[in-house]
Amino acid sequence: MTRIETGWPVRKLVILLYPFTAAAVAINLFMLSLMGQAVGLPALSPVMSIWLSLPLGVPATWFAAKWVRRLMDEADGKPPPAN
Repeated sequence: MTRIETGWPVRKLVILLYPFTAAAVAINLFMLSLMGQAVGLPALSPVMSIWLSLPLGVPATWFAAKWVRRLMDEADGKPPPAN
């Protein structure tokens, strides 16, 4: 039986992109906490931002991987999946 290659699955993209997405979430959390000081909220430390980004990076990575997979399919000329 012939195996048809369809490109990288979303799960592999999630594993590949997680460190980068979690780092982006950490940076965004830290910057958001700095902007929150203008309205009287406490600032997060960089370490606390990293710890909070570990669980918050999972859904962000999933959405980023789905977006990248769609872009890869579009570049290959495949029709977009029906939602």
